[in-house]
Amino acid sequence: MKHIAIIIILLFAGNIVLAQNTHFTTSGTIEFEKTVNMYAWLKKYLSGNTYGQQVYDQYVKTKPQFAKMKSTLTFSKDKSLFTPIVDETVNDSYINDPAVAQNNIVFNDILNGTSITRKNVFEDYFLVKDSTRKINWKITDETRDILGYTCRRANAIIMDSVYVVAFYTDEIAVSGGPESFTGLPGMILGVALPHDNITWFATKVTDTTIPPAALAPPTKGKAVNNDQLKTTMNEAMKRWGNEGLLYVKIFSL
Repeated sequence: MKHIAIIIILLFAGNIVLAQNTHFTTSGTIEFEKTVNMYAWLKKYLSGNTYGQQVYDQYVKTKPQFAKMKSTLTFSKDKSLFTPIVDETVNDSYINDPAVAQNNIVFNDILNGTSITRKNVFEDYFLVKDSTRKINWKITDETRDILGYTCRRANAIIMDSVYVVAFYTDEIAVSGGPESFTGLPGMILGVALPHDNITWFATKVTDTTIPPAALAPPTKGKAVNNDQLKTTMNEAMKRWGNEGLLYVKIFSL
């Protein structure tokens, strides 16, 4: 019995030491890659168009299936800043279309639950100041390895109909993520919108101290809140039919 007690004590002590030595990242940068299945997206986009099939067939013959875009998430323990990286060399009107391209610079004040988002809506810039998006996540037991981090899966529905799958890790002890996807007990390293053929996944994590100046929120644009922006977009695109509804949805993400 003494030997068993000693073994238990040693195991317990070892676990305490391991926990004390475990490093949890609280500041750094994460590089993300957004991927859009252009074949699937274009088929939906051109649905009902007189020349849709012809345009689709030509695109499939000459363009790759997946469009890839880069972005960076800079974060500290209580703030984050998501910034798209614009690739000026891309010469594809569909990839540069606002429904596909990355339109948002997103600043989140995690401590106070507020966000400032600069949205590029066609030729206009809006500065959306509001509370951080509230997402009713349902955490599952499924896990996935992303860049060596054990990530747990969570599911949610946003904007009444958009199904979201996210993978987060509590090894990065910041409730952040790409675009406006936040609200989990750790950093989101992967997001998928399965029905919209879009994903964001981390490609590199750098654990480093971030100076406050690197987390300055965007300042350019007409100041609105989320409800005001939605009203403006609905009014501007009500004559566009289903295409207008698509843009309202994309600009609301």
